[in-house]
Amino acid sequence: MRRVGLLGGAFNPPHNGHLKLAQLALEHLSLDELRFVPTARSPHKDTQAPDGSSRLNLLRAALDGTPFRIETLELDRGGTSYTVDTLEALTLQEPDCAWILVMGMDQASDLTGWRRIDRIWDLASAAVAPRPGQKSRIPEALLPRVCSAWSGAPGEWVQLPGTDLDFSSSFLRETLQQGQIPPGIPPQVLAAIRKENLYR
Repeated sequence: MRRVGLLGGAFNPPHNGHLKLAQLALEHLSLDELRFVPTARSPHKDTQAPDGSSRLNLLRAALDGTPFRIETLELDRGGTSYTVDTLEALTLQEPDCAWILVMGMDQASDLTGWRRIDRIWDLASAAVAPRPGQKSRIPEALLPRVCSAWSGAPGEWVQLPGTDLDFSSSFLRETLQQGQIPPGIPPQVLAAIRKENLYR
C-alpha cells in the first residue's frame, strides 16, 4: 500500500507554515507522497475569495520545486468541500493507497463534528501538529485512537512536531490588504499575488 498524506485547506494564501507542515509530515509519517488538497468552498468558512482558480495558481507557485503535488478533486467537483466525499472518491480511484489527513490542532479540535466522521475514520487516519506555543489537547473522544506512529491503517491519531511558524492566512490577507508585505509568504507566491492583483 502506498502511504499518502492529504493536507487540505483553502490556501488563501499558501504560506511557509503550510510548506513546513507538509515537510514534517513527509518525514515523520514515512509517506510515499503528500498532496495538497485545495477546497472549492469550505463548510467552515464564510468566504473563499479569491476564487478557486486564483488560489490554485498561488498553490502551484508555492509548490514549485517541492516534492509535493496538488490534488484538484475538490475544485473539480465544485460546491461545498467535505473531506468524507473526497476520501470516498480517492479510495475508489486508488484502492492501493492508505490515507492520512495532515492538519494543525486548530482544525483537529473540531474533528469530532465533521460530516460523517465515523466514515472518515473508516477510510483514513489523522496526523496533527500543535499550534506554536500551545500544548496539544486531544479531544477526549479521540484518545483511544492515539498511536505513537502511523501503522498505515485507518482510524489512528498521530502527533506531529510543531512547525514553530505562527502564520495564519487571515492575518496574511489583512496585511496584504493594507499594502504591506507580510512575513511567511514565499517570494514566488507574492509575485503571483501581485501578477493577479489579489488581496486589494
